[in-house]
Amino acid sequence: MKLFSVLGLAAALAAGLSGAAQADQLADIKARGKLICGTLGTSEPFSFQHPQTREIVGYDVDICKKVADAVGVPLELKSIAVEARIPELLQGRVDILAANLGYTPERAQQIDFSHSYFVSQQKLLTTKETGITSLEGLAGKKITAIKGSSSEQGVRRLIPTAETVTFQDTSSAFLALAQDKVDAFCGSELILVKLAKQSKVPMVVIEKSLFVEPWGLGLRKGETAFKTLVNETLAKAADSGEIDKIFSKWFGPGTAFDIKRDYKIEEIRG
Repeated sequence: MKLFSVLGLAAALAAGLSGAAQADQLADIKARGKLICGTLGTSEPFSFQHPQTREIVGYDVDICKKVADAVGVPLELKSIAVEARIPELLQGRVDILAANLGYTPERAQQIDFSHSYFVSQQKLLTTKETGITSLEGLAGKKITAIKGSSSEQGVRRLIPTAETVTFQDTSSAFLALAQDKVDAFCGSELILVKLAKQSKVPMVVIEKSLFVEPWGLGLRKGETAFKTLVNETLAKAADSGEIDKIFSKWFGPGTAFDIKRDYKIEEIRG
């Protein structure tokens, strides 16, 4: 009799744990009454501190706000470091990542990605003084990138003879380049172009991309309802032209970039 009682208790616990494992994140977000979005807060124009209001604003923020609106809850932003993005998501401290998150097969084993909402040309920035004008010229050189970023992974994979030097943020990596502590800085072309324009030290972006990287919103695996809502939100925003308005706000005429969106909002295929 006691044996059956123990077995019954074990079965009940297993059922409870199974139910917890199948918990619906979308329902949880609605019940909580807010969407917690993890973003960098240090990567203009994607997410950065507005100089007057001190609020975190940017392209990533506006995209995440569209998702919060679709859920029907307010948006709460949480600033996170590059290397903490996936751990913060997996540990449940944020619901979604809008944080310059490039797709890689390794990351896709840990988390799900939404449809691409940005496509980044990953390039190298050097000082004119180095005389380096090609990717081949970077063999055996010191190259900096943000710690934990796909830029770092790309340098290690595609320029294996280079010495990779990492920093926690863009400002530190750029300063190392400006002070000749490294020979090049790998990152998104848009960010590098802006840095080069603002720099007092003459700089040049190497024309050939190291690699092309689709960015997606980061989601926990197994959350079908939430992932579907996110992808439908991106698709509707693309169809209505809302994505173009958001893109133009941060990258279009009157900005430091003055470019048009030349990529589709679509499923990322590894």
